[in-house]
Amino acid sequence: MLEPPLAYLSAAQLTALYRARKISPVEVVTDALARIGASGDSLNAVCFTYPEEALEEARASERRYMSGAQKPGMIDGVPTALKDETMMAGKVTTYGSLLYADHVATKSAPVVQRLVEAGAVIHARTTTPEFSCAPFCHSRQWGVTRNPWNPAFTPGGSSGGSGAALAAGLAALATGSDIGGSIRIPASASGVVGFKPPYGRVPSTPPFNLDPYNHPGPMARTVEDCLLMQNVLAGPHPEDIASLKPKLELRLDRSGVKGWKIAFSLDFGFMEIDPAVRANTLAALEVFRALGAEVTEVALPWSWEVYRAAATHHKALFGAWLADYLDEREEWLTSYARRFAREALATTTRDYLAGMEIEGRIWSHFGPMMEGFDLFLCPTLALPAVPAEFDFSDPLIINGEEIDSYLGWTMAWPFNMLSRCPVLSVPSGHAPNGVPTGLQLVGRTYDDQAVFTAGLAYETALGGWYGTAATRPSLPF
Repeated sequence: MLEPPLAYLSAAQLTALYRARKISPVEVVTDALARIGASGDSLNAVCFTYPEEALEEARASERRYMSGAQKPGMIDGVPTALKDETMMAGKVTTYGSLLYADHVATKSAPVVQRLVEAGAVIHARTTTPEFSCAPFCHSRQWGVTRNPWNPAFTPGGSSGGSGAALAAGLAALATGSDIGGSIRIPASASGVVGFKPPYGRVPSTPPFNLDPYNHPGPMARTVEDCLLMQNVLAGPHPEDIASLKPKLELRLDRSGVKGWKIAFSLDFGFMEIDPAVRANTLAALEVFRALGAEVTEVALPWSWEVYRAAATHHKALFGAWLADYLDEREEWLTSYARRFAREALATTTRDYLAGMEIEGRIWSHFGPMMEGFDLFLCPTLALPAVPAEFDFSDPLIINGEEIDSYLGWTMAWPFNMLSRCPVLSVPSGHAPNGVPTGLQLVGRTYDDQAVFTAGLAYETALGGWYGTAATRPSLPF
């Protein structure tokens, strides 16, 4: 019997075993589909499956590995889930909204094109909050998605179904998108790895490919898999003017962080941080020190003003898009989407300009500071996770203090403002309630390699995640 079992083998392990002809993509995809079927009532992480097409693709992949006549793709035969906002030609993409329940995409997004070209088997689509505008994962379209580690809590959002599916062994790889933390939030709350690439590194679709806060990217259970998937997704695309040239090929660099200078902040100087998050972050810092890095706490001249500026950006662009639905269609919207759209109507161009001034001001400090460091570390979330049914109208309490329920529990926002910085979120431990916590590894502008080199070193020092039954969630299937 394999340990880990099929469901928890990494993409790198799967492709190695396929090449050695020890297992077949058909076995792996069949197993993933069966687990999805068994998980529905308890997790609700997957909204569509494509069993016939997936098994057909798995058989084609098996032939490529067996015959040797055609070289397999980089992730050939690996079961890969798509977030329900990523368009795939001929398939329904609902954006988590009742308004798009029957919307069939006419073409595939660039990330889907690249996954297919690399041989990925797209077997499932994962849940998301309506229009991806929330850091939790429930909607009127799909109901409540739950955290595999503790179903009373959210797996995060907006790529929450992707995070939950990876943690539960329903897929080896999954897509995410991050316009305010939507890859890193579920990576932290679900205990997986997620990468926010620098703006333009991974191509996207208009109009939001032109928003520098917008970052499609990979999610996985290991840093190596996240790197592998990023190499598939990255590179210029003729349909995206913002996509960067030339393509960056990340190396599997295991040279470590000895001699590196690493800056950190536990709370950005103003946030309330849950004790478990604080303890796990401090423990992670000690790992980096043990690996030979010099780790230094730094002061940041930030305040809630920074968060309000990020929220203004969202409302002025993303919220304005949602505001188009505030007509006879409004009654179909989930409560938080309706609220977000209404708040957008009150945002002015002067508000947007003031937010840009704040963005420039925080970089004027952070950029020069990072010239003296190889990496910056901080928690991904200020608390492990909010309840699964949490809404923005609910109170949010951290350390006995009531915090803004929209802004106060994620530490991802500033790095969408500093959008040319790559950010990798990795697991940092678990809270007493079982919910994972996460650590953000922030690089200097466009220095993607540094965050992956550091992530590989950290993961290796900890012995990885999900490798034994004791390190996986206890699931009823």
